[in-house]
Amino acid sequence: MTADPFSDILKLARAETLVTGGFTAGGPWAIRFPVPKTIKFFAVVKGGCWVTLDGEAPIRFATGDVGLLSAPRAFVLASDPDVSPVDAMTLFSGVGRTTAQLGDGDDFAHVGGHVLLDPVSGRLLADVLPPWIHVQANLPAATTFRWLLDRLVEERTSDLPGAELASAQLAQLLFIQILRAHLAGAHCAGSGWLRALSDPRIAPALRLMHEDPARAWRLEDLAAACAMSRTTFADRFRTVAGVAPLAYLTQWRMRLAEQALRDEAGKSVALIARSVGYTSESAFSNAFKRVAGKSPKSYRDNNMHKRSLTQVKDI
Repeated sequence: MTADPFSDILKLARAETLVTGGFTAGGPWAIRFPVPKTIKFFAVVKGGCWVTLDGEAPIRFATGDVGLLSAPRAFVLASDPDVSPVDAMTLFSGVGRTTAQLGDGDDFAHVGGHVLLDPVSGRLLADVLPPWIHVQANLPAATTFRWLLDRLVEERTSDLPGAELASAQLAQLLFIQILRAHLAGAHCAGSGWLRALSDPRIAPALRLMHEDPARAWRLEDLAAACAMSRTTFADRFRTVAGVAPLAYLTQWRMRLAEQALRDEAGKSVALIARSVGYTSESAFSNAFKRVAGKSPKSYRDNNMHKRSLTQVKDI
């Protein structure tokens, strides 16, 4: 199997998608949700509604539409934008309450949840997500979304063994599909690794760097893999990814090194340096400090201290 940079980054960010609740509604209704503390997603599984983000015009959501909100903004879901909303915190108050019904519940059904990211490595994903993604049910991927949403509802309403785990796995697939739909659409603007993943012209170079990050890649090697001249490739890569090709390689190496320093306490700095392509521990330390702002040893010590404090709080 060839390298998959998208999967590499999602795994490094430790993205975990959780379905946390839902509601049904009938007649006039509206709910105001507070500013989310994490990335929020929701989907319409029956009927339609209006979605109004703070400061924005209302957006119509139809059955099968999915939204992903990464910006810290409150929002309202409503049968009509003119209906006065009830507070979501009040509606869902009560220990263990994750579902609610407004009116007779016959017209509309919603499911929602959160995407959790690692506090450190998760910034790699969080920093490139657009504030808001709306995936409409009439897109080419609609069949996949419809299947996932139907299975999610089925698992959440069933008493089948393993329903909780199945729901989590389906929600993870839904998150991946949302990002895929965004990459395939015309709204993946700006620059960064997320846009770079959707550019077929530089994709071969990205796969090579992720497949073997320790290799001493040269610009001409990467350009040749993309069937471009060095100059054309370098210009294209910088335009799409926001950084030069070898700078991207260095940044990816340092992300892998950060993960190793956090998770592999028994692994020496010298071994970590070699695993990401540095034969000199000194050269690695200098490169790491330029990217992370501190030496590998300081980075590791700082993370160990934070973990110790967390463990003390949990006692």
